[in-house]
Amino acid sequence: KEGPWKGIRVFDADLEVIKYLKENDKLFKKQKMTHDYPHCWRCDSPLLYYTMPSYYIAVSKFSDKLVEANSKVNWYPDYVGTKRFNNWLANAKDWAVSRTRYWGAPIPYFKCECGHTDMIGSIEELREKAIENIPEDFDLHKPYIDNVHLKCPKCGKEMTRIPDVLDCWFDSGSMPFAQYHYPFENQELWETQFPADFICEGIDQTRGWFYTLLVISTFVKGCAPFKNVLVNDLLLDAEGKKMSKSRGNIVEPFTAMKENGADTVRFYLPYVSPVWTPLKFDIGGLKEVYSKFFNPLKNTYSFFVTYANIDKIDTDMFSVDYNDLEEIDKWLLSKYNRLLKYVTESYEEYDLNKVARALTNFVSEDLSNWYIRRNRDRFWESDLTVSKRSVYQTTYQVLVGLSQMIAPITPYISEEIYQNLTGEVSVHLSNFPKYNEELINDPLEEKMDLVRDLISLGRNVREETKIKVRQPISEILLDTKNKDVIGELTTLIKEELNVKEVVFLSDLSDYMNFTVKPNFKVVGRVFGKNIKEFGDKLLELTTEEISKLENNKTITMTIDNTEYEVNKEMVDIRISSKEGFTVGMDNNKFVILNTTLTKDLINEGLARETVSKVQQLRKNSGFDITDRINMYLDVSDEYKENVKDYLDMIKEETLTLNIFDKENITDRVNINEYEVGIELEVVKE
Repeated sequence: KEGPWKGIRVFDADLEVIKYLKENDKLFKKQKMTHDYPHCWRCDSPLLYYTMPSYYIAVSKFSDKLVEANSKVNWYPDYVGTKRFNNWLANAKDWAVSRTRYWGAPIPYFKCECGHTDMIGSIEELREKAIENIPEDFDLHKPYIDNVHLKCPKCGKEMTRIPDVLDCWFDSGSMPFAQYHYPFENQELWETQFPADFICEGIDQTRGWFYTLLVISTFVKGCAPFKNVLVNDLLLDAEGKKMSKSRGNIVEPFTAMKENGADTVRFYLPYVSPVWTPLKFDIGGLKEVYSKFFNPLKNTYSFFVTYANIDKIDTDMFSVDYNDLEEIDKWLLSKYNRLLKYVTESYEEYDLNKVARALTNFVSEDLSNWYIRRNRDRFWESDLTVSKRSVYQTTYQVLVGLSQMIAPITPYISEEIYQNLTGEVSVHLSNFPKYNEELINDPLEEKMDLVRDLISLGRNVREETKIKVRQPISEILLDTKNKDVIGELTTLIKEELNVKEVVFLSDLSDYMNFTVKPNFKVVGRVFGKNIKEFGDKLLELTTEEISKLENNKTITMTIDNTEYEVNKEMVDIRISSKEGFTVGMDNNKFVILNTTLTKDLINEGLARETVSKVQQLRKNSGFDITDRINMYLDVSDEYKENVKDYLDMIKEETLTLNIFDKENITDRVNINEYEVGIELEVVKE
């Protein structure tokens, strides 16, 4: 403020200071250095730091109580609370709580020139001690509070408030008390709300909000103001860089929500990673989340509502006893209750990443891609049989429960589904569902998982051999050890893989060739010069011994008069199928498909492809799913001959009443190398 460089900006005075030091023989060395320097985040001007007197809260005097209070808090993740935050508390410094600013909460600390001081604890106390009259609507902020004075009880002179305001973090830390004007009002309400079940904020708040909340609450009440703390880490761009306007890599939240939906953005954030790890925000990831979770959920809901409305289904009809449900219904309820248990536990751990991942897998794989797809025919039944009521009841129960499970993360779609299905006011006013552990059926799930794994292997074989799923094949060969486990679910295998017969064999070697060689990377050092003898012995292994290795068991082998335990890691097992068959293998599971196609099988495949094309044409034409149609075909004689035995099937599958010949149809499609003209018309009732 005073001196030879008064009025000059600090950084502009550098050269003048250097000249002065040199002229007065006080310059030791001058040097330019490039280094990071603090700048104002608003105007980007360089900042100047200098010491100032301040008022402090003596936090160091009760830091041991802070550590004790924090030890009773659950932190997610745990290491932030037990390491980073705890270390900060153990070495807590006194808190400089005053600020020389205009805006803020004025410090109610009054001083007299005689040295007497007084800290005012309430507005009532201020009215009692103030010289001036304090009206009911008095504004306690600056500059009004600075016109209030107290009479000094020692010397009788006026006491004046210090000009400082409180650190704004003191306001934040006072939140649990200030929000209810405690202790002056709402004491009973406050006691029901304190301490809070959980709070969440960024990881930087270990020295901010988390800290000031704990300091004030521990000082006032002797305990932490929260039971659980969920720590959020930073939101980064797709390359892992911190977002900033100057860098031009920010994602505008309202634009993202407008283009993708608020629910999608909300669900994406915990889906990508736990909230306490840095998140790379990728717009492409929003589309992935929509495709994996929202789209199958909406499709399932829409499918259910469409057919429920057609059948005029009411929840009063959902009265099927659990024992009367079909096996696949019981399987879905088992999966659902297992999911609900896992989601409940994950919510209680504040791990929304587990919740989002589990929900996505259940909705896309178990509910949509398996249960709904496998049970479409039950929805299409003309009569309201027990089977049809069962599939409606099961789907309804699961959809309502899902809407409640996802409500904390996706409030909008959950509200729509819940209100429309139940007719109740709001999903957010309903109780969170409770899982029924008695409905979790491990053997049934294991059975269904095995079936789905075998079907997946079968589909892979079809893809490898380029045989379409709609092309029937004669048989699938399975290991007989799976027969008792699969039981009646062989029907699912036949339908999903479009095979005529499921055959169980005790010895699959008639259809497979095994080649077993040493895994040189593993056994080279073990056998050394005896590696050739090891390789020769592998060629002599029986099917039973190879099977043991495939199932992660060991076999005993003598090499150069020394006994060795041989495991799967020591060998390279390759399996090939015999002519006319193709094998699929993964994780000790085998399927063998008979890939030889007869003329009858090829013709049936042609008919099924025709059904698919007609169904797509119905959809593209905007037909209602219940519309009966007439079909006109412009086809070759060869095509007619090949599908003649399957016309009734084509009619039934496509709701076709009549099939007519018609020449010169312009709209043509390719069906298994046949050029086919198809026209459809709705038959008016």
